[in-house]
Amino acid sequence: NGWGSLLAALDNRMDFFAQHGCKVSDHGLDNLRYAPARPEELDSVVRRRLAGETVTEEEVRQYKWALLTHLARGYAKRDWAMQLHFAAQRDNNHRMHRLLGPDTGYDSIGPGVNLPALAAFLDGLDETGELPRTILYSLEPSDNAALVALMGCFQGPGTAGRLQHGSAWWFNDNEVGMREQMTALANEGVFGNFIGMLTDSRSFLSYPRHEYFRRVMCGLLGEWVEAGKFPRDMELLGSLVRDISYNNAVRYFGFDLAEEK
Repeated sequence: NGWGSLLAALDNRMDFFAQHGCKVSDHGLDNLRYAPARPEELDSVVRRRLAGETVTEEEVRQYKWALLTHLARGYAKRDWAMQLHFAAQRDNNHRMHRLLGPDTGYDSIGPGVNLPALAAFLDGLDETGELPRTILYSLEPSDNAALVALMGCFQGPGTAGRLQHGSAWWFNDNEVGMREQMTALANEGVFGNFIGMLTDSRSFLSYPRHEYFRRVMCGLLGEWVEAGKFPRDMELLGSLVRDISYNNAVRYFGFDLAEEK
């Protein structure tokens, strides 16, 4: 019935998922807008909206900012990783939206990440020691280098690659997109800490993505070796490939699994 009870309900559900072994969250965001607000202001927004009243665009931004901040703190408390997906432009074809509903194949790449707002969001959590391990994705490929550079401002002890640049996804989930994402990460960050491809689809046929990803990654590494940009050390290369394909994710998420040697 208000802001406080909403947060309590969310905390209750996070506890439930934690008890059942949850390790990671995922948020699909249009974008971030820096919009801090006091708890009493947020309570007013929630109560008025529950009563059927309209709220302003600025109040919506304040609500989203505060809600994501609370959830991020909850993830840090429970030792979860936080995934943030940006820059999807949804439901462009209104005629098909009316016919089929939302998210039925009429989405596209949208404007890039609001980097100043993202920096402020990460900084606010870091200031209080509540920044969880975070994985950043953008559907706009020109965001790659900027996201990797921003991540470098918030790395720290405890977890190798505490902030991650997530693997190329959706419209970028192809050879060119993967190569561009990995090249940006190798240029601006630490490629050896990369946690590699993920499967966030419910489709059995999505699993070959991992094999495709590994082949693209190994092809790219081979080119770097041939060009003299990386040592022709098969033991080192094998270790790097095993880490990015498997071991780094096991360590990053804290899975109770054996590492591949």
